[in-house]
Amino acid sequence: MRNDKRPVIIAGARPNFVKVAPLIRAFDAANVPAYLVHTGQHYDEALSLSLFRDLGMRQPDVNFGVGSGSHAAQTARVMTSFDDWVDNHPVSEVIVVGDVNSTVACALVAAKRGIPVAHVEAGLRAFDRTMPEEVNRIVTDALATWLLTPSADANANLIREGIGEDRIFLVGNIMVDSLEDALLRLPERTVVQELGLSGGGYVLVTLHRPAMVDDSIRLEAMLRALAVLSDRLPVIFPVHPRTRARIDDLSLTLPPNLHLVMPMTYLDFVAAQAGARLVVTDSGGVQEETTCLGVTCLTARDNTERPITITEGTNTLVGTDPSVVLDAALGALDRAVVPRRPPLWDGRTAERVVAALTEHRPSASWFGPTP
Repeated sequence: MRNDKRPVIIAGARPNFVKVAPLIRAFDAANVPAYLVHTGQHYDEALSLSLFRDLGMRQPDVNFGVGSGSHAAQTARVMTSFDDWVDNHPVSEVIVVGDVNSTVACALVAAKRGIPVAHVEAGLRAFDRTMPEEVNRIVTDALATWLLTPSADANANLIREGIGEDRIFLVGNIMVDSLEDALLRLPERTVVQELGLSGGGYVLVTLHRPAMVDDSIRLEAMLRALAVLSDRLPVIFPVHPRTRARIDDLSLTLPPNLHLVMPMTYLDFVAAQAGARLVVTDSGGVQEETTCLGVTCLTARDNTERPITITEGTNTLVGTDPSVVLDAALGALDRAVVPRRPPLWDGRTAERVVAALTEHRPSASWFGPTP
C-alpha cells in the first residue's frame, strides 16, 4: 500500500481560484502537502497569470486545458482527464469548491473510485434547476463525504435533503479569506482612478449570465437603463469580450458617463467594489463580497443561492426587468446601507476546513487508506 497519499484541490474557473488560494495556504500551514489541479475550464492565460499573482498562490501541479464546450462535453473532458491523472497520483481525498462543471466532474470521478470528497461551499440552493450551477450543487452535495457550508441556511438545505448532520460542518465563507487578504494589498492605482473617479462616486456593474446578456432585447434595455443611471452617477461596467461583441452588434450610442471597460484583475475589482456607492450584478460571489465590504448591492436575478446576503447582508434581489433594476438603483442611491456580516465570515474559513477534515477523517492520517 502506498503511504504518500495527498489531498487534491480542484479549480476550474476564476471564482474557484479565489476560494482555493486560502485553502492551499491553510494546508501548507498545517504541513499537509496537497496537489492543485487546474482543469482549464477557464483558459485565458493572461487572466490566469494575473489571478495567481493577485491571490499570491503557486502554479497548479497540472492544467488539463479542457477549454469551452457544451456542459456535457466539458464535464466529460474534465472527468476523463482527471480519471487518467488519478491513475498516476496517490490521492487521499478530493476537495472541490463552488458549483462549476469541474466541481461535479471531479466529484463524480472520486466517488466512483471510492475516494472521499469534500465540498467547500456546500448546501447553497437557488431552487431553480434551470440553472446548470444548481444541478452541479445538488449532485456534488449528494456525492460528498464532507459538506463544508458557508452559512446556517446551507446547513438547513442539506438536512432537509436528508444528509446526515454528522457530515455537515459550518465553516464560514472561504471567499472572505481571499477578500480580507486582498484588502491588505490593493493596488495604488486602479481602473477607477484612471477614469478620474473616486470612492463613493460611481456605480459598479457586472452582468454575465445568459438570461441578461444573450437576449439582445433585454441587453439593449439594460444598457439604456444604465445610461439613465449614469446621468445620476457615473457607471463602470467591466465587460467580458463575449458580451462586448453582443453590445457592439446593437450599435448603440452610449453616454460618456457609462464606462464600458475591459475585465479587471482580481485586486482591481476588489478595489472597485470597495469604493462603489452601489453595485449592480448578476454574480453570486459579488453578492458576498459587497456584503463583507458594506456596499449596497442589487442582484439582477430572479433568485439567489445566497439568501444570507439579503437577510444578514447588504444585498437586494431585484429581478431581470431593466426598468425595475433602474428604479431600484435610483432608490438605493438615496438610502444609506447598514453594514451586516454573517457569522464566521471572518477570513479564517480555510483554517476551519483543514481542521474539520483532519479531525473527522476516517483514518488516523491524511495518508492512510481511504474508506
